[in-house]
Amino acid sequence: MPLSSLAAVCSILLGVGSARAEEPVELRISKWADPSKLIPVSMSGFSGEVDSVVRFDLGIQGFSFVGASEAGYLITGSNSGRVEGHVLEAATKVHVLDRAYSSGSMRIQAHAFADDVIQAVTGKKGISLTRIAYKVDAGINNEVVVSDYDGFAANRITQDNALVFAPAWAPGRRMLYYTSYKLGNPDIYSHDLTTGARQIVARYTGLNTGAAISPDGQRLAMILSKGGSPDVYVSDVRGGNLVQLTRTKEDESSPCWSPDNQTLCFVSRLQGRPSLYTVSASGGAVKRLMTPGVANATEPDWSPDGKSIAFTTQRGGANFEICVVSPSRGDVKELVSGEDPSWAPNSRTLVFSRRSKGSRVLSLLDVPTKQVKDVKHILGSSSQPCWAR
Repeated sequence: MPLSSLAAVCSILLGVGSARAEEPVELRISKWADPSKLIPVSMSGFSGEVDSVVRFDLGIQGFSFVGASEAGYLITGSNSGRVEGHVLEAATKVHVLDRAYSSGSMRIQAHAFADDVIQAVTGKKGISLTRIAYKVDAGINNEVVVSDYDGFAANRITQDNALVFAPAWAPGRRMLYYTSYKLGNPDIYSHDLTTGARQIVARYTGLNTGAAISPDGQRLAMILSKGGSPDVYVSDVRGGNLVQLTRTKEDESSPCWSPDNQTLCFVSRLQGRPSLYTVSASGGAVKRLMTPGVANATEPDWSPDGKSIAFTTQRGGANFEICVVSPSRGDVKELVSGEDPSWAPNSRTLVFSRRSKGSRVLSLLDVPTKQVKDVKHILGSSSQPCWAR
């Protein structure tokens, strides 16, 4: 396979740094057929931070670490001055990846190598260089924080000394939306992460929350109670050209978009208990999305590939469970104890929050294999994570 077809130079943008792959590059894509089966690999040669970063990244994206005699792939490398890595398919003795990196920190180079391993072995893009936003408790108030998906490089975005919650990314990873009580009312703000500039998007009487930006970046869904009860509205991304989609006496909440920008999923109490509903983004009839065997469905998030909607169900008291439902078939799978699910760009991994000793911890779930890892480097009680896509 010609090197020109393999993107010999890799440049990855991540906030404050990047990693660049250097020659030589030999990459042959090989598929790993069943995503529910862990991919056994052995790894040697790396040390310190690079070793731990690569292990974390691969461990939450479907890989397991075994001895060389049991491995499907042998990963070797070094990190003296720069990261260099190699992947050998054990059965065929074929090199599926040989790559060196320069520029950016060693941590970023390690993330970049992990993503290249995932691409080479599975044919899928990795998530090691992605970011998340979330709410962190700050005394009686909250603030919004952005970090790498593993909790490193955390940056507090707001300093409102107020209740701030429900962060949501706009496509492009440079703009956040959230709700803040900074001016005494729950208002929706947009926040440019490059310049720090922010603007009020919705400041109507009553509740303004649940901002969700369409995948094409053109429209904003939100929950407003200016009409008396919380309803679903859609506007342009600046809050103009407002259109009301629901007109009920019950509470609506948590809108999210289908990947084709055509449909919204949201929560309503139209039939008593909170349940999932869908409505066309241009208006029309509201339809209930059935979740057989599961009541109290809240906090939906539509996967980027369109195949699944993750949501939270409350079993009673503080017992929460994360589930997924197919929007076309309506079959539900229970995954793990927790709440606030948000899909990664790979439509495979979820970030969520779970309750632990009076606090909340962010965790990562590899959905096909059900492997879970806590994001241990985040300080403070954290919840409502949102993955940049």
